[in-house]
Order: sequence, then structure tokens, then C-alpha cells
Amino acid sequence: MEEEHKTESEEREEKPEKRKNAFLEFLTNVVRGAAIGVAFIIPGFSGGSVAAILGIYERLVGAIADIFKSFKKSIVFLLPILLGMLLGIAAFILPIQWGLKRFPIPTVTLFVGLAIGGIPSVTDKMKGGKVSWKHVLAGMLPLIAAAGLCWIPHGVEVDLFGLNFGGYLLLILIGIVGSCALVVPGISGSMLLLIFGYYNPIVSLLTNHLLKGDQVGVCILVLLCLAVGIVVGFFGISVLMKFLLKKFPRGTHFAILGFIVGSIPAVYASAAGDAGLTWGTLPANPWYWAVTVLLLAVGMTISYLLVYFARKKTKQSEPDPNRN
Repeated sequence: MEEEHKTESEEREEKPEKRKNAFLEFLTNVVRGAAIGVAFIIPGFSGGSVAAILGIYERLVGAIADIFKSFKKSIVFLLPILLGMLLGIAAFILPIQWGLKRFPIPTVTLFVGLAIGGIPSVTDKMKGGKVSWKHVLAGMLPLIAAAGLCWIPHGVEVDLFGLNFGGYLLLILIGIVGSCALVVPGISGSMLLLIFGYYNPIVSLLTNHLLKGDQVGVCILVLLCLAVGIVVGFFGISVLMKFLLKKFPRGTHFAILGFIVGSIPAVYASAAGDAGLTWGTLPANPWYWAVTVLLLAVGMTISYLLVYFARKKTKQSEPDPNRN
């Protein structure tokens, strides 16, 4: 009886601890979602890259792909990430747009530092056995594709307030393309929106109209069409990525690394192009470049610390082989 009473007592003590851990996990996923949302704002960066750097890419893809099979479990994981994405976009869209216009190189360098510092979270999953030519090819092709995006000319900007029925259907397709790019690490959804001529109009719609209460009905209709496309694309590409990660895990992580590395020159080219900078017009002020280097170091340090603590947590959760 005492043993039974003790077990019940232990269970009662464990419940608050479980709730505390669940709450901490929820907050952590909100922060992760905010980081993914911020990546969507910056042309050249990918939310998938951030998810891979944060070590939740496989879980994210699996939760989206299995949403109909394990609805409750998937929603519990995805909801705080989605909430964080919305908060991240709402909180940072204006300051990041300001930074990209006034100080484009230092602004993107902070995020390049975050990407570089988080690369070990991907390379950890590439270990094991020899590196074959297939692995090299799996890494090089995505690298070239991601870097090559910045050389594609941007399309004519679309008037989102003068769309006909076909224009709204096209928005759904644009949402599918954008979401696929968001899920695939290294392929930037915002970069693709720039190429198709939708990025600046969407940012303007949010900042100059919706947030100011102007033409709210049109704004909501545009965002609703994009949301439909994003949901469809999210699910479709997540099913594919889950299959690739299960069937070809090492080769897929080589591809993810290639996408991330290839996105680095793309983000610089995009930021410099939008700001009208060339090699001849780069700022000569040494403090400008000192701050740029400092932000690179800050970004690398922050993301590497995240990788370090994730490794430590994983190691602690692994069973001790010396214990009976």
C-alpha cells in the first residue's frame, strides 16, 4: 500500500513539472517560429534554413506532413510556431525594412552570421561513412540553384488593388510557390516573390494599407488567397521532404547544406541590388564595416550557442550505455 501511495504521490509531483516543461516548450517554439517568420521577410533567406539551423526541421516537416494522420499532436507542435511566425513578421517587418534601406549590408550580415553559426546543426546529420559523388552532387546542385536566384531579373511589380478573378487565383499559385520555398531550406520565399513582382506590393499592402486601416477588405482578400496557397504548398512539399529525409537522410542533409551556403551570396546580392549599391558605391566609412563584422560575430555566436545547447540537451536525453 505504501509503495502504491508513494507512486501516486510521485505522479502528483510530476504533473506540475510536466506542465512547466510543456509551457517552456511552447514558449521555445514561439521564439523559433518568430525566427522563421523573420527569415521570410528578408529576401534571400529561407524559413526552412532557420528551422534546420534551430534543429527542428525534421519535426516541422513531419508535423505538417502528418497533420491528417496525427492531427492533435501536429497542431500542438505547429500552433506555437505559427503564432511565433505571425508575431515575428508583425514585430520585425518595419525595423528590418528600415535596416535594409538604410544599412543593407550590416542588416543582412547579422542574419548571415546566424546562418553560418548554425551550420553545425546540419553537418552533424551528414556524418557517417564515406562521402560519395552522389553526396557532393546533392550539395552542389542546390548551392548553385540558391546562389543563381539572385541573377534572375525581378518581374514587374503587381498592382494588388486592381486584381481580377484570375489575378486572385494567381495569388493562390504564388502562395504555393512561396510556401514551397519557405519549407525547402535555402530557397527564399521572399526572393521568389521579388522575382515574380509580388514582394514589394505585399510589404506595401501590409505596412501602408492594412496596418493603417486603409482598404482593409482588399487586403484581407489578398492575404486570404495567399494563405490558401501557403497551406496547400506547405502540406505538399512537407510530404515530399519527409519522404526524402526518411529514404535518403544523408543526401538530403547535403542538399540542405548546399541550399543554405548558396543563399548567402544571394542575400547580399539582393540587399545590395535593392539599395542600389555596387562595388564602386559601397560605403567607405570604417565604422560601417566594423559594425558589419561585429554583427557577423554576434549572429554566429547566437546561433552556435543554440546549436551547443541543443547538442547538450540531446546528449542528456540519450540513455547512458554504462547504466544497467
